[in-house]
Amino acid sequence: MTTPTAAAAMRSTVPSRAGAVCVGMVGGGQLARMTQQAAIDLGVDLLVLATSKDDPAVQAGAHHLLGDPQDIGDLRALAADCDVMTFDHEGIPPEHLETLQRDAVALAPTAAAKLLAQDKLHARRTLTARGLPVPDFAFARTAHDVERFAATHGWPLIAKAPRGGYDGRGVWTLGDAVAARQLLDDLPGGMLLEPLLAIECELAVLVARSSSGEHVTYPVVETVQHDAMCREILAPAPIAPAVAAQARDLALQIADLIDVVGLLAVEFFLTADGLFINELALRPHNSGHYTIEGCATSQFEQHLRAILGWPLGLPTLLAPSVVCVNVIGPPDGSDPRANVALALCVPGAHVHLYAKAAQAGRKLGHVTVCGQDLVPTREAARLAAALLEGTAS
Repeated sequence: MTTPTAAAAMRSTVPSRAGAVCVGMVGGGQLARMTQQAAIDLGVDLLVLATSKDDPAVQAGAHHLLGDPQDIGDLRALAADCDVMTFDHEGIPPEHLETLQRDAVALAPTAAAKLLAQDKLHARRTLTARGLPVPDFAFARTAHDVERFAATHGWPLIAKAPRGGYDGRGVWTLGDAVAARQLLDDLPGGMLLEPLLAIECELAVLVARSSSGEHVTYPVVETVQHDAMCREILAPAPIAPAVAAQARDLALQIADLIDVVGLLAVEFFLTADGLFINELALRPHNSGHYTIEGCATSQFEQHLRAILGWPLGLPTLLAPSVVCVNVIGPPDGSDPRANVALALCVPGAHVHLYAKAAQAGRKLGHVTVCGQDLVPTREAARLAAALLEGTAS
């Protein structure tokens, strides 16, 4: 048994309140920050395992322990002070989650379910075994493995680190065998290979599912990517109703298959050959930020309801069109907080900034606009985000 670090050995500041429920969340980033805002309204105490007092959730008033999500002692310290443990990221060693589960810690989702979001190769194999549509793939440890896959699918290929990676990190485009050999030198454990698909658009679906099996499915959204990072979420996705119905059905199948408790986000590629499942996330997700103003129940409130076994809320849209645009740190390193008043001049703009240090290329917040029609709603959300970033012309 690992001895807890000095930081995590300290008792948390969660008060003892009769009837209060405490949710522990591993991670203190922006997802935890927005979960804290939902927890306040529900009277839930949120306790986060944070790496710093400057973490966004801590700045939003969440109770916290300082520690390392890679350390089993720190995870145990969090578990000791909460009723159920959940997550705002994937960066926890799967073996630690299995240990906690053996110790009877209530995890939502379970270690087995969470592994599908932590290990892309495991997810591909699991979904394939159940007959669900994923891109063709192979696991390559050697240059020969890569060349054999390329002989079938041609160059270029997409390579992914089986574990880790977010917002385009851990994903590479390989143009030839030389590039493959160079990447294998940096990934001695091997890499997941996929063909380069002709993607018409990328979609995402959120499913909330409680321990009782009750579930709700949010509208299918389109996620617009720039520089391998999600920049816009369009709700509902401007796609054929039959495609939307298939995406929602597939997401619900996966939720039931892996017995999800909490939120499941399923990312899809839409191609001329149909839908392919890209990745899974078992936590609140960037594709659901629009739900704070855009839906009857936000994804953050829904996640809390689901993991606590409470009745789930309605996932319905509150406007015909909802657009969310991520705010990215501008190249000059300036801070969008200096431009909030300008962004609020855009009618209907809802600004969310994450209290993160300004840095070029870093996701610092988002803007949501609800409207009647997609085009003007999207224009308004883009303008507000550009004003925050200081890039509006």
